[in-house]
Amino acid sequence: MRGITITYSFDGDEADWQTTTDAFIAAIDADPKAAGKFTYQVAVADDGKSRFHWGRWDSAETLAHVQSQPYFKAFAAKVREFADGAPNAVGHDVKAKTGGW
Repeated sequence: MRGITITYSFDGDEADWQTTTDAFIAAIDADPKAAGKFTYQVAVADDGKSRFHWGRWDSAETLAHVQSQPYFKAFAAKVREFADGAPNAVGHDVKAKTGGW
């Protein structure tokens, strides 16, 4: 399983950030080609500014599908806006995990 960790600092409109991330996650869950194959999680650090996004997917085909969708393109643009430029992003292979993750 592949994954990505995205980090950035955000000190803007919290409602806009929340609405944007909620819409992206809902779009993934509603996409029959992505649901259950592409998972996404977002978090806000205790400092209230540091943001973390974790994505995981089962195959290159699933990732390509998600990246080709209008909901992904809109979300990626908003994340760049929130990060005031390109966020930090590190791809990785998931080697071990607990149940439910």
